[in-house]
Amino acid sequence: MATENTQIYHERQRLQFCLLHSLNNLFQQKDAFTRASLNEIAEKLVLDDPSKLSWTPLSVLVKPHYNAITGNYDINVLMVALEGKGKSVIWHDRRNGSSLINLDDDTLMGIVLNVSVIKYGGLWKSRHWITLKRIDGVWYNLDSDLVAPETFKDDEEVREFLDSIINHGGEVLLVMNGTQ
Repeated sequence: MATENTQIYHERQRLQFCLLHSLNNLFQQKDAFTRASLNEIAEKLVLDDPSKLSWTPLSVLVKPHYNAITGNYDINVLMVALEGKGKSVIWHDRRNGSSLINLDDDTLMGIVLNVSVIKYGGLWKSRHWITLKRIDGVWYNLDSDLVAPETFKDDEEVREFLDSIINHGGEVLLVMNGTQ
């Protein structure tokens, strides 16, 4: 059970680097991943893609798996980054509610969410990465948009939050220790 001495690492949002912040929050470590390491993964994905896109002047900024200036990395970068650290990702079937997620599974490192975001009166539509993690027996919402981590009072509150994410079109990814 978490105590007041429990240290929670929480990286705050900067530009569209929410995947970077989400991963560092998941690993509870500054620089578990860096902008350079995620950019390298994204570039390698492009090189390995048999159907490479043809180059245009916009290719300097807008890459297939990320934006060179603001970040905004995609799921492919997440998957390769986690596999590189010996983790695996299970995409939760959205047709099922959160009741099928075993929150007590010892191999569950955390949960990464990908949600729709609409800002500036609907002028800006994007996606946002969020990490949920159990630390010392307590679940935390480590969303980089939050000023500080938010504590869930119990597993039921976690499930309600996950069901709300699913009902609003969000994706739920279970990050497991070890490869499945």
